[in-house]
Amino acid sequence: MKALVVYSSRTGNTRKIAEAIAAVLPGCELYPVESAPAPEGYDLVAVGYWVDKGMPDAQAKAYLETVRDAKVALFGTLGAWPDSDHARDCIAQGEALVNAPERRNKVLGTYLCQGKVDPKIVAMMQKMASDVHPMTPERKARLEEAAKHPDEADCLRAQEAFKGFAEQVA
Repeated sequence: MKALVVYSSRTGNTRKIAEAIAAVLPGCELYPVESAPAPEGYDLVAVGYWVDKGMPDAQAKAYLETVRDAKVALFGTLGAWPDSDHARDCIAQGEALVNAPERRNKVLGTYLCQGKVDPKIVAMMQKMASDVHPMTPERKARLEEAAKHPDEADCLRAQEAFKGFAEQVA
């Protein structure tokens, strides 16, 4: 199997998950999105992103829009709880980019885990929309927990998920 793992990372979270995934995929090539090759010719194309306003970040989104006729698996990191409605919406947004009918892709699955949020983004959110994103005790606790991720358990879960996605290709 020939696999491609492409990732966009702002704080290192998504890179860490990408490296863990690449370690368990046979015949894998790993690239940051800025230097990633065209996705054609790979049996599995894995694309990772950090969630920005409920969507894959702009660089990952632009790359995803180039993927055609491929078996795709997505992975991402976000500051929210990974089992929240927001996280499920983020997964759906990422899959929708890949599943556009004209692209003829097949999404094999998605893995999303919590990750630390860039303090500059937290400050910007508070300044621009303090009424929308106030620093409540719950938000503070979630961001403190997010700062501990991705951890080893997150990496192992990503590896298990992607082993399963790879089995769908083999």
